[in-house]
Amino acid sequence: MHLITIGLNHETAPVAIREQAVFGPEKLVPALQDLTAQRDIDETAILSTCNRTEIYCRQQQPDGQAVVKWLCQFHALEPQQLQECLYHHPEEEAVKHAFRVASGLDSMVLGEPQILGQMKTAFATAHKAGTTGKILNRLFQNTFSVAKQVRTDTAIGASAVSIAYAAVDLAKKIFADLGTKTVLLIGAGETIELVARHLTNNGVRHIIVANRSVERAELLTSRISGEAIALSELPNRLAEADIIIASTASTLPILGKGAVESALKLRRHKPIFMVDLAVPRDIEAEVGGLADIFLYTVDDLKQIIEENISSRRDAADEAEKIIALETIRFMHWLRGLNAVPTIRSFRKNVDDLRNAALEQAYRQLAAGENPERIIEILAHNLSNKFAHAPSQALKQADNEGNSRLLSAARKLFMLD
Repeated sequence: MHLITIGLNHETAPVAIREQAVFGPEKLVPALQDLTAQRDIDETAILSTCNRTEIYCRQQQPDGQAVVKWLCQFHALEPQQLQECLYHHPEEEAVKHAFRVASGLDSMVLGEPQILGQMKTAFATAHKAGTTGKILNRLFQNTFSVAKQVRTDTAIGASAVSIAYAAVDLAKKIFADLGTKTVLLIGAGETIELVARHLTNNGVRHIIVANRSVERAELLTSRISGEAIALSELPNRLAEADIIIASTASTLPILGKGAVESALKLRRHKPIFMVDLAVPRDIEAEVGGLADIFLYTVDDLKQIIEENISSRRDAADEAEKIIALETIRFMHWLRGLNAVPTIRSFRKNVDDLRNAALEQAYRQLAAGENPERIIEILAHNLSNKFAHAPSQALKQADNEGNSRLLSAARKLFMLD
């Protein structure tokens, strides 16, 4: 039984690679079931966000090559190119990594809270798909508990810093007064909702939300007093937007170069500021080459984010101490599971010896033999039978010069 995590993130892979390794909602369950059906893979869970794709496994083999091979085949990726971007965390490292990710210590934005919700969703999906078991269930439950403790006992989440915040912060640096600008948000998920809240808090009065599901967009705009439209209306509304921020789960770009060129003509080439927070990207990369377009991706936000996290570094040190302790506790539990089959077998053998001795004693009592003598024989037989197998093993160990087994026996039977 081996615990392992294979993954890539914003630190190890550019967005061009990360978007190829994404598991969209429609592919996640089939992927989980397909991976678990592979030989020697017993449990799996997949965390897939714009900044990371990670596969958590309990498997029979100690290395993760089978998982890497499956990942390449599933996404039709070039193995050599992917290998350069992957990290492998076995056993204790996998546990510590899960705790750090859920606590926001491995995020682009130190301490950001969104990742915990994303991990909960990833686990819930895997659990419902039937691809988790005793080990991953316990790992994720402990992970959520550790993340909660980190947020309660440290100031890791004290300041409002996130990808969404960073996007709005960049817009503030480009436009002196956001209140006079029209903002077009593409998508209506959690990230876009956070962006909308930050925009509203910074005085933006006109927000348009475009989404595949108009009902979902209307639900969001009802909370921010914005306008909801369908994605099909985008070409006719682009020219109104001074700022465009996109974050959807689409596997293909939503905003293309041609549509943006048409919008710029209608705007008489008045500049548009764009932020693409999606992976895969929602805005074609070629759009960034147009004059009067200022296009940023999640990778471009790193510098801004670094400027906002200095206050969280001390809290992160405290969080690391909590994680180190909880990792040790989890590994104690995990390693204890290895002894369970042996303990069960040992107890069964002892019970069998006891039952056989008792059965003999009952027959002797029924035959009218002396009870005191029967008790003496019972005790003598039990002690001999209990000691026989260990004695034989110790004699053999002595003959073979196996001092480790002899030392272990002295500790096991408390002879020192």
